[in-house]
Amino acid sequence: MEKLWCYKRVFEHFDSDGDGKISPSELRECIAVVSGEKLSMVEAEEAMAEFDSDGDGQLEEEDFVRFVDGGGEKEKVKELREAFKMYEMEGSGFITAESLRRMFKKLGETKISLGDCKAMIAKFDLDGDGVLSFDEFKVMMS
Repeated sequence: MEKLWCYKRVFEHFDSDGDGKISPSELRECIAVVSGEKLSMVEAEEAMAEFDSDGDGQLEEEDFVRFVDGGGEKEKVKELREAFKMYEMEGSGFITAESLRRMFKKLGETKISLGDCKAMIAKFDLDGDGVLSFDEFKVMMS
């Protein structure tokens, strides 16, 4: 309980405009003061995207608590991005059936057909575009 109270105080301190939300620039200031690290605007926006529960580009108090408590989550996302890059089609930002099959072949799995790969993708292709985005890949890996 005391930990939540401390987070609330920190949140209120860095919510400089008093709107009940932490913006990317407010987050940058918070990180600089608390840890001494300098966060770029891109890094702050990436953190926002990861922890922003309502998609408004800012952290509400509950989001902020998850951000502070969930530092390990950032590392997990980084590892997933690295894995995703291994499977994606030459920097396209998507995993295709062809790129998935190519990776299986590199791993020695030669019996998996293109149709098998299409079926695997279809299972997690939430928007029905025939490829896996990073967000769909995260769902698949969770």
